[in-house]
Amino acid sequence: MIGYIKGVIEEIEENSILLDHGGMGFRINMPAALLDRNAHKGDQVKIYTHLQVKEDDMQLYGFYTRDDLEVFRLLLNVSGIGPKGAMNILSVISADNLRFAVLSDDAAAIAKAPGIGKKTAQKLILELKDKFRLEDAFEKKLAHGQEDVLAENTDRGAAAEAIQALTALGYSAAEAMQAVKKVEGAEQMDTEALLKAALKFIF
Repeated sequence: MIGYIKGVIEEIEENSILLDHGGMGFRINMPAALLDRNAHKGDQVKIYTHLQVKEDDMQLYGFYTRDDLEVFRLLLNVSGIGPKGAMNILSVISADNLRFAVLSDDAAAIAKAPGIGKKTAQKLILELKDKFRLEDAFEKKLAHGQEDVLAENTDRGAAAEAIQALTALGYSAAEAMQAVKKVEGAEQMDTEALLKAALKFIF
């Protein structure tokens, strides 16, 4: 119904903004991580939106990119995950890194989101795995310019980071994925340990 809204940010709250568009104020729910990094009062912005309608309530959810919006809508299709859960996930892990987490079976990274347990994270991976392709995940990551890489390091799971590190070393995406998957106990490893272990399966 509402594809996007352009306007000026009038107020910023913990998980939402008040956007002035033509003299009307739209309260838009947004992931906290996006607000922390990108939102400033008085900014002119374009927000891609999703309108969630219930019997007694209507809520707008917004994102700076169409890609983030599409991933949010994919999350809504996962059984047991509603708008709040989807927003919590995208507040702790970016859309780009969520793809890597799903493709590398990194449930621990997804389970860092408030209200998302390990079982729900595993279900999410199961239901979304056929929605993502590794090649597309890398293309989108590169297209987004790998912005805020240092800030994102705390959001990414060790498996996703190890895969990206291996591809940066010149290995193919397929080789990196296969090597990381062969490492036993990867869930308990940090990125450095996982990377060293994965390299043994490449050489």
